[in-house]
Amino acid sequence: MINLHPIDIEGNTFIAVSVLLPKTNLLTVSNDKGYIMCGALDVGLLNEKLKDRKIIAGRAVGVKTIDQLLDAPLESVTYEAEELGITRGMIGREALLKMI
Repeated sequence: MINLHPIDIEGNTFIAVSVLLPKTNLLTVSNDKGYIMCGALDVGLLNEKLKDRKIIAGRAVGVKTIDQLLDAPLESVTYEAEELGITRGMIGREALLKMI
């Protein structure tokens, strides 16, 4: 099953997507500038192989719901996210607000 819905964070709208897969969930929260995602995100790939795309993204591990993703510290972030002041350990919703 796929669940797609808007989320408001301090007056800013983001899109939350949950894909329920066997034995796991794929979770993202995004806007037109960047996104945060569950552990399925390969930040190394984005930083190295797709570096020319300048993707702004962060990864949180061990999360099972969108709310957990929003409240979890980011385990890793892309180089482009770092340029915006998004850092490892920053809470997901705080990172999203830097993507405005």
